[in-house]
Amino acid sequence: MNCLPFRSSVLTLGAGGCTSATGMKARSWASRRQLGSPRVTWLALISLLSGLLTSSQAKVFSRCELAKELNRLGLNGFRGYELADWVCLAYFTSGFNTAAVDHEADGSTNNGLFQINSRKWCRNLAPDSSNLCRMYCSDLLIPDLKNTIVCVMKIVSGPKGLGYW
Repeated sequence: MNCLPFRSSVLTLGAGGCTSATGMKARSWASRRQLGSPRVTWLALISLLSGLLTSSQAKVFSRCELAKELNRLGLNGFRGYELADWVCLAYFTSGFNTAAVDHEADGSTNNGLFQINSRKWCRNLAPDSSNLCRMYCSDLLIPDLKNTIVCVMKIVSGPKGLGYW
């Protein structure tokens, strides 16, 4: 019986597993094969797990639910902007999705409910971020909006106000 769908004299399947013509077991060879350096493997694993954690915590707000939360966190009337302005901004930037991420051509990302950009406001894996909000971009992707609102208030307090978006 052959290992592959076609006839091959190189690999055959026997009772002891798949063996090559030289008698070396494929399983023992595969177990010694490494995917890459341990550091790269750990980075990939951490990235995968953080992505899974973030996606499992994602929340898509309803319009009224978001308005109540933004009001509770103090955005109503902040710098002259009403709840309707904030809800409209969240709808058109992320569709009320806290886990929304948009990738830009320059390698930066727009993150979370208000699509806050990593180039200036938060830190991701890129070392050249200004990180003016002093937080990781992943902090903007969770349903708890406290960090997001702190950053939004900092952005809107700048000279462009809501015009930043």
